This record gives sequence, structure tokens and C-alpha cells, in this order.
Amino acid sequence: MAPSHALRCCKRTVNWIPVLFINLVVGWSYYAYVVELCVYTIPNNAERISYLVIFHIFFFMFIWSYWKTIWTRPAEPSKAFTLPRAEKELFEREERAEMQQEILKKVARNLPLYTRTAGGAIRYCDHCQVVKPDRCHHCSTCETCVLKMDHHCPWVNNCVGFSNYKYFVLFLTYASLYCAVICATVAQYFIKFWTKQLPDTHSAKFHILFLFFVAALFFISILSLLSYHLWLVSKNRTTIEAFRAPVFANGPDKNGFSLGFKRNVAEVFGDEAKYFIFPVFSSSLGDGHSFVTRLVHIDPEQANSALQQNGKSPFMEETSPNVLANDTQHIVDEDKEKNGGVQIVSVAMESEQ
Repeated sequence: MAPSHALRCCKRTVNWIPVLFINLVVGWSYYAYVVELCVYTIPNNAERISYLVIFHIFFFMFIWSYWKTIWTRPAEPSKAFTLPRAEKELFEREERAEMQQEILKKVARNLPLYTRTAGGAIRYCDHCQVVKPDRCHHCSTCETCVLKMDHHCPWVNNCVGFSNYKYFVLFLTYASLYCAVICATVAQYFIKFWTKQLPDTHSAKFHILFLFFVAALFFISILSLLSYHLWLVSKNRTTIEAFRAPVFANGPDKNGFSLGFKRNVAEVFGDEAKYFIFPVFSSSLGDGHSFVTRLVHIDPEQANSALQQNGKSPFMEETSPNVLANDTQHIVDEDKEKNGGVQIVSVAMESEQ
């Protein structure tokens, strides 16, 4: 046990190295820009002050969103998705996989679950011993199941999922803008130092030349990653779902959770535009356990009622309704189909043009 515990501690320590590297680079960039460029190189006070104000705005937003992404704990499935004691004992005693699935299907009847494994089975995590909610996956690095998991990011040493995906996208946005501001304002002094129009004093030349190259390199790499995640947001997909489509009752469907561009953006950034640019939690569409899909519309009140009937507590004391956009027409079929013990409500969606 001791060697295993020591190895785990070493692994957790090593996982912080990428975060330390990013913070060292950002710390150096701050020194190079503020001290070497603004204090020692720029002669005009008006230009110096304007550069410092613009720089610090983007620097603050970048650091704020970055640390929110790092320190926001990944959301885990609630106790409502654990097996009741009687079913858990039966599940652990049962050796036949088909009988274990029957036990899971019985429990799943009272849960808002609409996705399955590729083979059509109920998604269950043996490590965490929970029935996986839709879009939930187990992270081997964090050693827990994460709601609406996108990926595990080594640069923030954290899982990116339901609780911090907005912060992650904003982190990429402000990181790219931070690099863009540095490149745009340093460019003229980079050229002057490169063509030897400015004297090489206080090692400013080295810092400014290197700052421009590093900022440009990070801008290109971060912008490509940001573009990909903005595309994912527009499609209401996670990175996992982009590579492996979620499986519904009617089969795999990469667009199963897409509700049109406006609602897809609201799924991540919330309904209030005034909070879009700030790394604060503004999602008003549930708690990550259930999601509106093109084929299924989940009523949070009915979901909580079903959990209470199963002897479980609701997800949240107050759950905001999953309301579709006003310009998205939907027709709910009153006839509920039964599939594997789970009720399915058909919904016809008209995509936004």
C-alpha cells in the first residue's frame, strides 16, 4: 500500500509541471512587457500608459479564466445515480453480464438516461460504482466520473467538463487575445531592435525579440485549439462525442444533442449575454445530469419526481427548465415508447438556418 500511495503522490506532483511551466512563461512575459518594453523602451508616456492599460485588461481576464479552469472541481454524478443497497448487493453477487444488465435496467427506469454503450447496454462505471448519466465519462487521471466530460487537459491539470467548460473556452479566448495584443504592440519595437534602430540597453533587445516570437508561436497554436472548441460549442458536442458519437435508442448520432446554434451556445455560456465574457457560472440549463436532445425532451420536474419515487433526492433544489429557443419549433409526441425500460419522448426539431 505504501509504495502505491507514494507513487500516486509522485504522479500528482508531476501533473503540476505543465501548469508551472505555463505560469513561468506568463510571469516572464509580464516582466518583459511591463518592465523591458513599457518602462525601458517606449519613450512616449501616452503610448506607454495606453499600452499598459490594454495589456492589463487582457492579462487580468486571461489569468482569471485560467485559474477558474484549474481550480473548479469537476462535477461528479449525484448519489441519485448510485445503485440502491438491495440492487447493489444483487449486482455484486451476480456473475452473469446479462443479469447484471437487467438489474441496471431496473434502476435506469427511474433515471433520465437516454444514451447507451455501443452494444446497447446501460453505461455503468465499475470503478465509481455509479450508473453514468448522459455525456458522463470516467477520467483515469482524476480517478472519478465527470459530468459532460470533454477531455482531461494537462495544461490546467484538471478535467474539462460541465462545471468548467465555459471557463476553458474563455481561457483559450483570452490567451489568444493576450498573445495578439503582445504581438501587435511589440511589433514595431521588434522591427526597430532587429534593424538596430534602437540601442541595446538593459537587455531589452533580448526580451522584446524573444517575447514577440513566443507570443506569435502561442497565438497560432492557441487560436487553432480555440477554433476547434468554438466549432464544438456551435454543434453542442464534446471532444469525446466528436470522436465517438453518443448512442441513442435509434443508434449513434453525433448531432443528438444539437438544438440549433443559439441554444447550443446557451448550453455553455447561458442565456444572459452580459455574462458571456466573464468566467462565472452562468449556465441555466440544469446541473449536468440530464440534457435536451433532438429526440428527447427531459422535463426537470418529472426527472426529480422520478428520483424521489426511487428513494433518491433531486439533482438540485431549484433546477432551471430546459427551454428550447423561441425560434426552434418542436412537436412532442404524446405516445411514449418503451426501450429497455426507459421512456422516450419523440421530438421533431427544426434546425436554425
